[in-house]
Amino acid sequence: MTPLLAAAASAENGAGSAARFAEIDVPLWGWGALLAGITILLVTDLLVVHRRPHAVSFREAAIESSVWIAIGVCFTGVVALWFGGDAAGEYITGYLIEKSLSVDNVFVWAVLFSYFAVPKEYQFRVLFWGIFGALVMRAIFIFAGVALLERFEWVLYVFGAFLLVTAVRIARHQETEVHPERNPVLKLLQRVVPSTNEYDGQKMFTRRTGKRLATPLFIVLVLVETTDVVFAVDSVPAILAVSREPFIVFSSNAFAILGLRALYFLLSGMAGKFRYLNVGLGVILGFVGIKMMITEFWHPPTWMSLSVIALALAVSIIASLRADKRELAAGPAGERQ
Repeated sequence: MTPLLAAAASAENGAGSAARFAEIDVPLWGWGALLAGITILLVTDLLVVHRRPHAVSFREAAIESSVWIAIGVCFTGVVALWFGGDAAGEYITGYLIEKSLSVDNVFVWAVLFSYFAVPKEYQFRVLFWGIFGALVMRAIFIFAGVALLERFEWVLYVFGAFLLVTAVRIARHQETEVHPERNPVLKLLQRVVPSTNEYDGQKMFTRRTGKRLATPLFIVLVLVETTDVVFAVDSVPAILAVSREPFIVFSSNAFAILGLRALYFLLSGMAGKFRYLNVGLGVILGFVGIKMMITEFWHPPTWMSLSVIALALAVSIIASLRADKRELAAGPAGERQ
């Protein structure tokens, strides 16, 4: 984490400075280069790395997750060289916020895949299109959020208060509670979309007795997209607390989201091992909510934001792993006490 903190420290141009957020001018070709790069990464992942359906192993997921994280972190250098240290500090802070908040999303996916008994070799294809849809929806949320903040400054306090309420809600729940059978979107789909309970490879639609029917993969994809809308409502205001530049906010979101598939295959079976992660996420959201509400009076330096995020994540993960280790050491006898 030291290089990240160092980059953020360089972003701060004086304690007495009032302000505020980095201001950058991104030419149209800059946006084109970013979108082209994201597209190339997506296509390479689909047609080269995962061209054949297979169950992703833990080792493969660990390697891919490391590569995606390296790409996301290295983009900090691109932002620093192009726009300076202030912008780089905002980018990496936004990236860490989105990456940490995405963990809850991963565990929700695990519940959905388990409920619909999605074969492991087909899960990647669902997540690929889910990530593609998430990028489009995040872009809409980001530009809408920036436009709102520019036009109505009082929305700052609404976003900040919302994040505080969300922080309390996340910190208090003990595990990710998802009940697909109660999902109104699922009930609506079952009513209006002719579907079958049988899988047909990786196909979203198939034909049965001359009728075109949606397979369970299509239903799961729609639910994955729906859950991302819910999580975007939390994460986008959180990142807008550290930057107001659409390019910085979108790129930090995009590079964090691109690695979510690998992160899912890495963490999907480990939900119970991170029992205190929700507390850490609650602290992060609470901090950015307060930061958003007081930014008109005092703008906390970027290094402080990074330090709070890193510390909250580290403490919650270490505490979770230690608690899990104590339970394993206690064994059955400890569970009966």
